[in-house]
Amino acid sequence: MNNLFHVYIIKSLSSGKYYIGHTHNLDDRLKRHNQNRSVYTKLKGPWELVLAYPCNSKNEAVQLELKLKKFKNSKKAIAYLQKLNQG
Repeated sequence: MNNLFHVYIIKSLSSGKYYIGHTHNLDDRLKRHNQNRSVYTKLKGPWELVLAYPCNSKNEAVQLELKLKKFKNSKKAIAYLQKLNQG
């Protein structure tokens, strides 16, 4: 079984707004966002995945998610995640 968690950034195709989150199952989570089964993104989609980053633990994913949210600027959060993905 895959023990990876992911921090992800999705974008609303209707409003252009971004959402940052973490999950253990990226495919299922994106489906749930698009089925209006998430409180913060409900009725604001459709949503598309912009970027995801794998983490080794839930704690690591939560910490990275909080760090990205502190940027208060989605473009900066995306740039930071892109740098992490480049290693």
